[in-house]
Amino acid sequence: MTKPLLIQGATVVNADREFKADVLCVDGQIAAVGPDLEAPAGADKLDGSGRYLMPGGIDPHTHMQLPFMGTVTRDDFFSGTAAALAGGTTSIIDFVIPDPQEPLMDAYRKWRGWAEKAASDYAFHVAITWWGDSVHRDMGTLVNEEGVNSFKHFMAYKNAIMCDDETLVNSFRRSLELGAMPTVHAENGELVFLLQAEMKAKGILGPEGHPLSRPPAVEAEAAQRAIAIADVLNVPIYIVHVSSAESAEAIARARARGQRVYGEVLAGHLVIDDSVYRDPDFVKAAAHVMSPPFRAKGHGQMLWRGLQSGSLHTTATDHCTFCAEQKAAGKDDFSKIPNGCGGVEERMAVLWHEGVNGGKLTPSEFVAVTSANAARLFNLYPKKGLIAAGADADLVLWDPAATQTLSVKTQHSLGDYNIFEGMTVQGKATHTLTRGHLAWADGDLRAVRGAGQYLKRAPFAPQFAPLARKAELEQPVPVAR
Repeated sequence: MTKPLLIQGATVVNADREFKADVLCVDGQIAAVGPDLEAPAGADKLDGSGRYLMPGGIDPHTHMQLPFMGTVTRDDFFSGTAAALAGGTTSIIDFVIPDPQEPLMDAYRKWRGWAEKAASDYAFHVAITWWGDSVHRDMGTLVNEEGVNSFKHFMAYKNAIMCDDETLVNSFRRSLELGAMPTVHAENGELVFLLQAEMKAKGILGPEGHPLSRPPAVEAEAAQRAIAIADVLNVPIYIVHVSSAESAEAIARARARGQRVYGEVLAGHLVIDDSVYRDPDFVKAAAHVMSPPFRAKGHGQMLWRGLQSGSLHTTATDHCTFCAEQKAAGKDDFSKIPNGCGGVEERMAVLWHEGVNGGKLTPSEFVAVTSANAARLFNLYPKKGLIAAGADADLVLWDPAATQTLSVKTQHSLGDYNIFEGMTVQGKATHTLTRGHLAWADGDLRAVRGAGQYLKRAPFAPQFAPLARKAELEQPVPVAR
């Protein structure tokens, strides 16, 4: 059992406000928040003077120990969550990805077994990679018995895990029945497949071919198609790793019509541009191959505006680490480079430096996009994403004046490349608590293998479905005169 801990004198930051207070943690939960709290007998104390105390980050998009493109990511659930804790992230939502025709429950049990070594709390989105009666049935079991309330749909990766429109329609409708949130990887897989072949026919075989085969329009088309299907079926939808201005605008338009569409953006897409793919060093260029790819300058600015305006809601990393040897599988064919980059440790610092220090986000808005919004959208709130009595003691003590230079040499991820290499940021996690356990303290990583708990998430109430289309359909049709 973790000893009680009293954090004194910090500025508490929630998504709605910030205020000076002490925070008492007992038995893994926040017991009290207020001025001049008394420490119980035997409690430890932590001085938070001059620092912010925020809810631990929630990364709603990671891939730990993922079998993909013939290999497996370097970070497993222990190394990946330990790295997350070092950066101030205390919960992840990872992905169960069944092979085509693999029963959902078989894949789910496999991932649950892999995740038992996690050092932080974790949950799962479950991907729908095919359709059949057993998928329909297993979705019900996952929601009603296993606490899964979100299902992932890949609109890309033809001849592998790509969903066709029939599968999307069936799964979206089933999600609505169950009170689950459909999420989509929005890229037109048919167009990607065609453009990859065209690039290679032109002799473009290096990493520079990757963004050319996945232009912004390919992402925007898929996003708009998914949004339209969700609108017709009256189901909310969450679009992962929005990377282009066109996709962000499609989400904003739908939301302006009253549709419940939610958007996620990756830290990397906010600060890195597509020039990385033209690096003459294959290792460096290939290290940045992920989908959707990094975009031309200007797209990142529009993503920031989406976060500021509230049309984009969460920030993630798509943490999916492959080493140079694994990436070398695509040395002579960019389409064979395993897709994925790291970032679960760096996300909070990058977003603080570029967002808060850059004048784009307030500290409370930072908490919203790094923690509270994900907790609300995936039914983890108020146990996660909030500093209040009764919430889990998942906390990050943040020094806004401290600086660090991000590098593969100092990271805790097992990946051998850091996409933020050499970036100096101001603002860092000095202490991270997961359920009251001090897992990161002034550079000392104390992550405990297997300490993380699986987070069951309740289904959504029927009222979560948008009402705009129902109201629209009830309006009388005007008669032409």
